[in-house]
Amino acid sequence: MAVVDPIGTIPIFIALTNGKSNQELRKIEKQIVLTVATVLFSALVLGELMLTFFGISIYSFGVGAGIVLLMLAISMLQAKVSGIVQNEQEAEITEEAESIAIVPISIPLLAGPGAIGAVILYANRGTYPYHYGLMAGEIAAICFILWLVLRSVPWISKRIRQTWVNIFTRIIGMLLVALAVEFIANGLKGLFPVLAG
Repeated sequence: MAVVDPIGTIPIFIALTNGKSNQELRKIEKQIVLTVATVLFSALVLGELMLTFFGISIYSFGVGAGIVLLMLAISMLQAKVSGIVQNEQEAEITEEAESIAIVPISIPLLAGPGAIGAVILYANRGTYPYHYGLMAGEIAAICFILWLVLRSVPWISKRIRQTWVNIFTRIIGMLLVALAVEFIANGLKGLFPVLAG
């Protein structure tokens, strides 16, 4: 719960979903919960195997996530739509409500390197079925709490004026820049231990 931090995502969710209809918000909430659940359950069952298979370390994942987050943060500071678009097909997808639900809210903010790493670490502490069952129950509980938190966001956002939302978006952009740098720095320290010294 501490690593996923659903409460800490509220201001970012408000900033990124400003102007969305209730129907769009419902789609985004559903997509966030489903994405986070999928990522964490996948990390529980296949996490270490997938990283080993593709030759990817959790630190490399952290650097990549930090770069994606940094691009989004800069676009927020400039009051522009995120420029993370590769082609026309992805541009169309970006216009859909579900796009921001996956990146950056679900990944890397909620189910990021920290959460994935924590799941993989704790999964390796036991080999019995009840151990994995307990962890699966914990992930399910976290996703339910996340859904409850996201459902409360419209009530909170209706009590905030547009001017404050605009100001808040810039502030969140700055915080996301710092968070992105933290992801990148931690990843680089893991990849190059000499930097930590």
